[in-house]
Formats: sequence, structure tokens, C-alpha cells
Amino acid sequence: MTAYWIARSRIIDPVDYKKYTDRVPEIVAAHGGRVLARGGKYEILEGPGTFHRFVVIEFPSLEAARGCHDSPEYQEASAFRKDGAGEVELVIVEAGDATT
Repeated sequence: MTAYWIARSRIIDPVDYKKYTDRVPEIVAAHGGRVLARGGKYEILEGPGTFHRFVVIEFPSLEAARGCHDSPEYQEASAFRKDGAGEVELVIVEAGDATT
């Protein structure tokens, strides 16, 4: 079943953060992912205005999304932002209506 990465981020150091964002599309594609939204205009309808960048990436499955996140390539790339260049909240959610 399709799954999505949904990320909210706040960029603190744009130069170091770009070292992360430049690498991510190739890593995501290698795991079957497809970027649906990355940056761009947004409106916060509810919640705090802490984050200023939003990303949605589609994967063929939850396992593929998890595999991408856990891959050595992604972990190496994300180290650039984890060292103070940015703050990110990242979740993986499966598609579908699981409210039953």
C-alpha cells in the first residue's frame, strides 16, 4: 500500500541545510519514492508557525519509505541538517482510510 513521508522543517543554516536537500531527491528515487511537494507556497491553517518548509514524498509502501529513511545514504545526508542546520519533524503514513 502506498505510503507518504510528510515533513515539516525549519531551516537554521541554509548553506549546511542545502548539503542535505541536494542529496535527498536521488536517494528517494533509488527507493521508489516520488516527490509530490517540496518547499513552495503554503498556508498554516492550524497549529504553530514553527516550520517554514513542507515536503510530501510518495513511496510504493511503508517498508520502502522506512528503507529509504534507514539507508546509509539518507542517514549520511541527514547528518548535515541534524548538526544544527535545521529542525525537522518527519512521519510516514500509509494511504487509505484507517478510521474504522
